[in-house]
Amino acid sequence: MQIKSMVRLFAVAFSISIIAGCSSTGGTQGSDVSGSQQGSGSDSGSSASGASTSGVSGTGQYGSTSGSGSSAGQQADSRIPSARTIYFDFDRDRIKSEFESVVMAHARYLRSNPSAQVTLHGHTDERGTREYNLALGERRANAVQRFLNIQGVSNSQMSVVSYGEERPAARGSDESAYSQNRRVVFDY
Repeated sequence: MQIKSMVRLFAVAFSISIIAGCSSTGGTQGSDVSGSQQGSGSDSGSSASGASTSGVSGTGQYGSTSGSGSSAGQQADSRIPSARTIYFDFDRDRIKSEFESVVMAHARYLRSNPSAQVTLHGHTDERGTREYNLALGERRANAVQRFLNIQGVSNSQMSVVSYGEERPAARGSDESAYSQNRRVVFDY
């Protein structure tokens, strides 16, 4: 338990130093890293499905640096990471700790390939109004963009699109389908 606390502290300090370095060279500006939580509207359920998460683990909100310096289960920085979808909890735009390593892999790739461009597609399930779901999908994609930005990815490499409920990954009106539709997709 003590080691996890030290790793988190190191990860936060490292992220802050990267942000400070970027801002002093005219790079990206820091932003609030806490995901907002809305109390009404769409999306429902408990945890999202584990699709595309093999080998994924994290230690907390924006704090995981596991795998840096280690090649076990990690993509080479010159290749686009194979996991391109992360999933969200009910009515939330906070990146779940189990998907932080996926986003970190994309951050490493984008930092290593400054000419690469990614569009972050935000999605929701079918519940809630169309307008609310479009806003929630955008908040989810923006949360991923903030995370990538904090990890040193240039804003010029990223764009955000929200599809709300319009492009479901799974059809159906049960939690299994809903959990697959609450997602952000990395589109290179």
